[in-house]
Amino acid sequence: MDEKLQYNSPLVYQRADPYVLYKDGMYYFTGSIPQYDLIELRCANTLDGLTFANSKIIWRRHKSGELSAHIWAPEIHFIDGKWYIYFTANSNDDIWSIRPYALVCEGDPMRDEWRELGRIDVGHDSFALDMTTAVIHGRQYFAWAQTTDHELGSEIRIAEAETPIRLKSKPVVITTPEYEWEKRGFKVNEGPAFLHRNGKVFLTYSASDTGPNYCMGMLWADEDADLLDPASWHKSPEPVFETSAESMRYGPGHNSFTTDGEHDVMIYHSRSYPDIWSEDPLYDPNRHAYAMRIEYDKNGFPVFDALEKENN
Repeated sequence: MDEKLQYNSPLVYQRADPYVLYKDGMYYFTGSIPQYDLIELRCANTLDGLTFANSKIIWRRHKSGELSAHIWAPEIHFIDGKWYIYFTANSNDDIWSIRPYALVCEGDPMRDEWRELGRIDVGHDSFALDMTTAVIHGRQYFAWAQTTDHELGSEIRIAEAETPIRLKSKPVVITTPEYEWEKRGFKVNEGPAFLHRNGKVFLTYSASDTGPNYCMGMLWADEDADLLDPASWHKSPEPVFETSAESMRYGPGHNSFTTDGEHDVMIYHSRSYPDIWSEDPLYDPNRHAYAMRIEYDKNGFPVFDALEKENN
């Protein structure tokens, strides 16, 4: 098999907002299911093994009130000896009550109980989603998307963490939709993902509506810079990953990063067709999870579509 095409395609069917964690020789996968009503987890000893791995439902939405609708973008993390899942949810009687929440497991994530830890306070009670976390030089950071002004759209905020479920610092905004490609359909910056490589901290994010307009942007900062200072971050004026009819990749985005043991790998979702089945792209179920090896250019920056371009 050509090593450039080594991953199953799709990696996992009908799983948007995919997240893969590699730990102790195992790959843990979670993502948004089309019904947006539960969180499942699957595990395998290879990336390709995730395609047909048995999955376990670890949590279901509440029947009413908080945590009862739009269960989106779960991410699994291992922090200080415990497993955490960060995810987005809202109330089924208030579509704008979207907020970040967390679960914890203190044992085997595929066998033992996951407990609710409640809502994470992000400092301003407004539409907030897609929380992620990373440890950079011994300090844990949160990043997430939030809307405080619908005219401006959703923006990416960052803060230092005091605990796995509590902020330590005041959140700061590091990107707001400003370019045309970030405002197609809706003004959106969401789905942040950290990648710490080559002396830099990269933060990818997704922009525009969730149909073929969806695409990926990127910020970067020096690893020794103050990551809580917006001036430390630089922003690509162009998308770094976007729809390609040639590759049958439509609306790629909401990615995470993992490894295959030798190379960094990006996990992302996209559709294989441009025409959405439903009036709202969020309810077209065929956003599949894909895996793609990352290359780096001479300046140490990740190149996300070089291998696909070579293969077409």
